Amino acid sequence: MAKALIGHLNSDPRTTARLSAQNHRLRARVADLERLVVRLQQENDRLTAAQAAVLLERETQALEQMMHA
Repeated sequence: MAKALIGHLNSDPRTTARLSAQNHRLRARVADLERLVVRLQQENDRLTAAQAAVLLERETQALEQMMHA
């Protein structure tokens, strides 16, 4: 009986086509999200480096002011 049910469920071409289309959409969405993650990581790295440079410059200026005071 179970084999008959499984065979019946898998034989509907609409189900196969629908699942295939849904699988394709999901894979495309995952690829989009993966690209977004990479872009956000790169942007985060760039912002972190910029902030580090600002902090280093401020620290350098503060040390120079202390030395000249």
